[in-house]
Amino acid sequence: MPAGATIERAVLDAPVPRRPGDCPVEDWLGFLGHRWNALILWHLQEGPRRHRALAALLPGVTPKVLSERLDGLERRGLIERAVIAAFPRGVAYALAPAGRDLVAILDQLELWSRWAQPPAPPFTAAAAPP
Repeated sequence: MPAGATIERAVLDAPVPRRPGDCPVEDWLGFLGHRWNALILWHLQEGPRRHRALAALLPGVTPKVLSERLDGLERRGLIERAVIAAFPRGVAYALAPAGRDLVAILDQLELWSRWAQPPAPPFTAAAAPP
């Protein structure tokens, strides 16, 4: 969505029978549900980062998977890749305007998830391990 654009209720699709592949929301949720995608966006909100710096912030991600996720985020227009000509040469990744817009939505989702999280069941002696 272009920066400054607004979403109006009148332009949203009405609920109708459709396959998940025909729904743009399902498409985006599926993409963002891939492991690491949302976390990469979250870390890039602090500013541009190199591949190695991102890998250090994502314990357990392999270099290959991180490269695949970065490529996918770039293809979707969420991040931008910039070649660094200074020493040491390399590449830095930064949020594109669409990525910044999406991070704001993900921040709202985080707040909602904290609010909607079911309360922990009360501790009882019967539930205690023997």
